[in-house]
Amino acid sequence: MELLEAIRGRRSVRAFKPQDLPDAVVEQLIDAARHAPSAGNLQPWEFIIVRTPEQKRKLAEAARQAFVEEAPVVIVVCADENRASMGYGTRGKTLYCIQDTAAATQTLLLAAYALGLGTCWIGAFNEDDARKALSLPSGIRPVAMIPVGYAAKTPTPRSRRPLSQIIHYERF
Repeated sequence: MELLEAIRGRRSVRAFKPQDLPDAVVEQLIDAARHAPSAGNLQPWEFIIVRTPEQKRKLAEAARQAFVEEAPVVIVVCADENRASMGYGTRGKTLYCIQDTAAATQTLLLAAYALGLGTCWIGAFNEDDARKALSLPSGIRPVAMIPVGYAAKTPTPRSRRPLSQIIHYERF
């Protein structure tokens, strides 16, 4: 699959087949994600693989998204704020680690699509509830939940703003 095809074809999947994902496939996704760029190459990301129904239920409740439980795997992308601040202080902790984990998340989504998997980037969730469910230590911040599995149905493409509305030359 070509990269532009993956970028244009990927959709947010919210219905999954009950088929399990082998550990090797999940590790392939994480391997792709860790190749994302990061500020100062600090790689301030941590990935939590969630498979048990009880843990998925807790994450679904934190996100108020019932479909999270239906995915065979949920990958939670976390930012290591302390690692990011080592090289960049407050800006590393408050911005760069978020940008870096976002790049890793997008890379993981594209890799999953290229492997025939469905995903959904969930960024809206109760952070404290997710932190508690995952027993996260201080300085590790949950940034994204990614339910992963084989899509039960393929969503239709959503509209995009035209280039003429979003491109600016030299200044806004």
